[in-house]
Amino acid sequence: MAATARTPHATGFPAEGRCSYYVEKKKRFCRMVVAAGKRFCGEHAGAAEEENARKRILCPLDPKHTVYEDQLSKHLKKCNSREKPKPDFFIQDINAGLKDETEITEQLVPISSLSEDQLGNLIKKLRKASEGLNSTLKDHIMSHPALHDALNDPKNGDSATKHLKQQVDGKHRKKNSVFERLQIDIQHLCLNKIPVLREGKLPVVGIGKHLCGVATDLALRCLVETYAASFEERNEEPLAKRIKNDKTEKEINTLTKEGNEKNVPEKWTPVAGIVIALCCHHRCDWRHYVGKEYFRALGLGAVEFHYFQRMSSWATCGMRKTSFEVSSVTTKTKDNPNDDSEEHDDGGYRITDDSSESLPGLLTVEEKKKIGHLCKLLIDQGRIQYLQQKGFNPTLQYYTDPLVSLENVLLTALPIHSSPETTA
Repeated sequence: MAATARTPHATGFPAEGRCSYYVEKKKRFCRMVVAAGKRFCGEHAGAAEEENARKRILCPLDPKHTVYEDQLSKHLKKCNSREKPKPDFFIQDINAGLKDETEITEQLVPISSLSEDQLGNLIKKLRKASEGLNSTLKDHIMSHPALHDALNDPKNGDSATKHLKQQVDGKHRKKNSVFERLQIDIQHLCLNKIPVLREGKLPVVGIGKHLCGVATDLALRCLVETYAASFEERNEEPLAKRIKNDKTEKEINTLTKEGNEKNVPEKWTPVAGIVIALCCHHRCDWRHYVGKEYFRALGLGAVEFHYFQRMSSWATCGMRKTSFEVSSVTTKTKDNPNDDSEEHDDGGYRITDDSSESLPGLLTVEEKKKIGHLCKLLIDQGRIQYLQQKGFNPTLQYYTDPLVSLENVLLTALPIHSSPETTA
């Protein structure tokens, strides 16, 4: 009877074509592929007999990998961690807002460290500031035709259906569509320096699916101040109004065929509309917040904003979950990788130092949720006023069922002159 073939690890040898370096911590040989005629991979080449005259050192740009010391200069020129040239549309902190270093003069402590009186005063201020605000938003739940067949497919379970409802059709099959992806922090993005926008002078529509916290404020400022203001300063006309006089470019010819000048509003604005799914208000930042003027008019400032944005997480997390519940949520998330809760902190169950068990006084789960929703509403109201002052007609509405996403509020805004109605 023939002997059973032993695995490379059983014989104490590395697999064929793999690195001969034994990783003591993992109790096995390195599994990296080696070059022809070599015993070790590049990372462990220093252990090779023929290479031991050369020394490998940590890359100064990224210590997660090593490089031959005598090739450092060459490596630094091509290392993926090197600082790359900034594009023209990168302008440091252009959408960050003004930095006011004198706003917070006291040392802020976690909510769990506040006294009962201090927390009570904050809640009183919140309720007073929220008086008169409409907390009952309209439902405006829509579904893209591209998803109808998938949503009605009996093969899809609850998790798959939920995931599909959270998706947007991003295929854009129009042959004449042009796409360009910009890898840049919104905080530094200057839209009017992007070639396709600068040359075309086209109006834009800002769309954001769950722009977490501060990203919403940065995006609003990027659209309303940075991009729109640049056209107002130059007093330029939109491309759409000049189509009949200029047909030299393919893009313009395409627009002439597909569009209709009757649809062009009499008064043009660089930003034709804004649609942002709001979320993660606890990640907002006073410096970047666009509603500072609104808060100050209510007698509130940076300190109150700090605590309100922290308490806003109560709207979606409530009481701290038990270890069993957290374990269950984690297991479900692993089993359902398409679960949208991964977009948010801790799988949708944000666990912070603001748990109700350690809060002064007694707050029930429902009380915490109501307070959290008030915090979100107040922060969003500042954004509403900001857009109104900039010439837009903004609206808050529910765009999906809370069973699909607890972060289900949508901020929309149209230029006042093109809006069919005015919403208070």
